[in-house]
Amino acid sequence: MFASLNISIMIFGIAALVIITAGTWLARFADELADRTGMGEALFGVLLLAGVTSLPDFAATLSAAIDARPDLAMSNVMGSMAINLAFLGIADIVYRKANLEHAAASSVNLMLASLLIVFLTLPLLAIITPTIPQWTVHPITPVIVVAYLFGLHLVMRTQEKPMWFPRLTRQTVPDKPSQRQHGRLSTAWFGFIILAVVTGIAGWLLMEAAKVIASQTGLSDTLVGGLLTALATSTPELVTTIAAIRYGALTLAVSNIFGTNCFNMLVVAAADIGYPHGSIYADMAPVQMMWGLVSILMTAILLLGLVRRETYGVGRIGFESTLLLTVYAATISLVVMSG
Repeated sequence: MFASLNISIMIFGIAALVIITAGTWLARFADELADRTGMGEALFGVLLLAGVTSLPDFAATLSAAIDARPDLAMSNVMGSMAINLAFLGIADIVYRKANLEHAAASSVNLMLASLLIVFLTLPLLAIITPTIPQWTVHPITPVIVVAYLFGLHLVMRTQEKPMWFPRLTRQTVPDKPSQRQHGRLSTAWFGFIILAVVTGIAGWLLMEAAKVIASQTGLSDTLVGGLLTALATSTPELVTTIAAIRYGALTLAVSNIFGTNCFNMLVVAAADIGYPHGSIYADMAPVQMMWGLVSILMTAILLLGLVRRETYGVGRIGFESTLLLTVYAATISLVVMSG
């Protein structure tokens, strides 16, 4: 779409800035709508906010898949999941009152972390299992869609009838509706929808610019997708998570990250459907398996933190946050060294 490298870099920067700005306002509208609709922060974060903040990933990944660039597409979405989990470590550093996983404990967040580990194994299985010649997609792709829908059912049942309750402490911040009113409910929905559309368009433009950057700079699709576009398309998650913490919506902050990564499994399925040369898993570079395995490792570490609920760690940072950032930094080093 963009012929010039300079124009592509400019468009990439503008699109990333738009995504960051929209993400700040999305958190505000999401917190308000979660309270006023009665859905609660956890459920709203999973069902709606996660889908909206994933729109840049969806648009960028599908664009690369349709353009027959499997490494760019899959490294973007898989790299985004890893960096989203690292964002929770950053969020824990920002929240100084206690360990974030301690303060935001909820049965829904435990369920989401468990589901995410299950979901992440599916594309890895698709890489090592054969395809059906008559099918244009891998058999695991429809399994991913069904698993996601069933996972939503489990999350809603967990929200309605939880069988596990976190122990309440002085540092626990339960999800309580705010008494503040910010105008008409329809205005909040309108703002939320407009920001969702803007975020999706910005994600698509960002990937179109990234294609040119990768082609004209000689950087590999894996490196551009796993680092450059993954970071840019994931900025809504970081911005909305930090903004939600500042608004006191801790449950929304954590469920947004987990919910986004779960929703990204639909992005993986869409990439396989949109890829024009059969199953996208067959043409992926082996490094994509590393992103998936690292995401499973990071999710398991977070699950340990949610169960352990350490009140304070060294420097008021939970042990799981330290491990998350260490694992992600090591992974980045390996990806850069592998080219």
